Amino acid sequence: MGTQKKEKSRRVREGDTRDGNLRVKGENFYRDAKKVKHLNMYKQGRAVRNAKGDIIKAAALQSTDAPTARVDPNRKWFGNTRVIAQDALTHFREAMGDKKRDSYQVLLKRNKLPMSLLDEKDQSESPTAKIVETESFQSTFGPKQQRKKPRLAASSLEDLVQNTENDGVAYQEKQELDATLGLMGGSFLDKEDFTQEAKEAIFHKGQSKRIWNELYKVIDSSDVVIHVLDARDPLGTRCESVEKYIRDECPHKHLIYVLNKCDLVPTWVAAAWVKHLSKSYPTLAFHASITNSFGKGSLIQLLRQFSTLHSDRKQISVGFIGYPNTGKSSIINTLRRKKVCQVAPIPGETKVWQYITLMKRIFLIDCPGIVPPSSKDTESDILFRGVVRVEHVSHPEQYIPDMLQKCERKHLERTYEIKGWSNFEENPQLLEQASIEFIELIARKQGRLIKGGEPDESGVSKQVLNDFNRGKIPWFVPPPKDEEERSGEDKKAGYKRKRAEREEGREGQNKKSKQEETSEEQTTETTTEATEAKEVEQTPEAEEWKGIED
Repeated sequence: MGTQKKEKSRRVREGDTRDGNLRVKGENFYRDAKKVKHLNMYKQGRAVRNAKGDIIKAAALQSTDAPTARVDPNRKWFGNTRVIAQDALTHFREAMGDKKRDSYQVLLKRNKLPMSLLDEKDQSESPTAKIVETESFQSTFGPKQQRKKPRLAASSLEDLVQNTENDGVAYQEKQELDATLGLMGGSFLDKEDFTQEAKEAIFHKGQSKRIWNELYKVIDSSDVVIHVLDARDPLGTRCESVEKYIRDECPHKHLIYVLNKCDLVPTWVAAAWVKHLSKSYPTLAFHASITNSFGKGSLIQLLRQFSTLHSDRKQISVGFIGYPNTGKSSIINTLRRKKVCQVAPIPGETKVWQYITLMKRIFLIDCPGIVPPSSKDTESDILFRGVVRVEHVSHPEQYIPDMLQKCERKHLERTYEIKGWSNFEENPQLLEQASIEFIELIARKQGRLIKGGEPDESGVSKQVLNDFNRGKIPWFVPPPKDEEERSGEDKKAGYKRKRAEREEGREGQNKKSKQEETSEEQTTETTTEATEAKEVEQTPEAEEWKGIED
């Protein structure tokens, strides 16, 4: 008798191509394994008996013996389960919650920690009706039930009828007024109603679906996300919606702030903004320049620390996000000390994301600028943040009044070497007139006139707005006032520092005798302490920003 293999080879050799059964007699010819298993199932329903007819093994599910466990219970079954007491859970939440909220501490290997226990579930999201919490069962149906009388604005039935009639008359007058305005081509809106102001299409730049797809690709591919801010307006160029997305959806990613263009603001302004923003995330001041940069060493050292933290990876990726024209590509060029990314003083130069190698373990990702949609931002705010190109804006002269309010008069006079426009600081009603006079003075000084000797308002306005965005005109948003009171050693250290600065300023003067110098220093110290304490206590916030120096 042959086997299946021999039978198959015999058919191939003889040229028999019939599609028949290859099994031969002697190899369970009539039944396959599935059939045998199915037949054996019917034999298991009967008891097994010996030659005398006694039952040796009872049939399935018919045994009268006491059942025994198939598997011996063991504590190792629960080896992958953690049980924690309530006090230990509270201690874990407090200790780990502080570290989680601290932006200067990093939690590694989050997947091995029960991070879900830190997030308190919002009970308001539960669809279960909280009837008992609103009013207990005893006060509603028990023997001490309380039936509350509904509160009515009217004390009697006559007052209620009078209030109803007054409401009906007011409603009828409103309907008539609405119909009248509708015939006149207007619309009736209550004070609570609002309409969204129509904007030009150019002011929706940075909000396309393609840009947001690029942003999410950069965030997903990055281990460290660097949010680039403009030092002149850090809060205006801050994308809080993106920060919230990273904090909720990607808590394992590190977010840091880089305050770029700090060369365009005074040093104390950059220092104050760094101190204010450091309360949320680590913040660095930076000046992007291939030849003369500031903050480059601190940023590279910080990135090296992140790469050391993730020593289990071959490399880490660092993504740059932020508003258009904040200097993301310029920072990458500064870190590489050569032009690896296209840069320009206009928004939208970077079209797609791109990978740049900084070193063996650190890669940089450049991202196009994004503009989170906000109903609070006006067209002037969007234009002054450098989001749109000024040459594409229609009627740019309408934004000059807002620009004059942001800049100081002396800076504009020094930049364009002109004087004589209306003083709108004392009389705000002269703002429109002042903007027209300001444009006319620049146009006549530069000879930018059109037919009839009229000033080219549109062309001059575009030039001024470009100078405003590119840093030619000094301006900045003042940082919030630091309300932290210094005491003890901090106050003494501040006094010593200021005294040392004054002593350095006096080195160029004529040297006095040691006795006169000692007595002068003591008197200066006492008067300075009294003056500084007085300034801290009595100086109003409006006087703090006066006397700003470049």
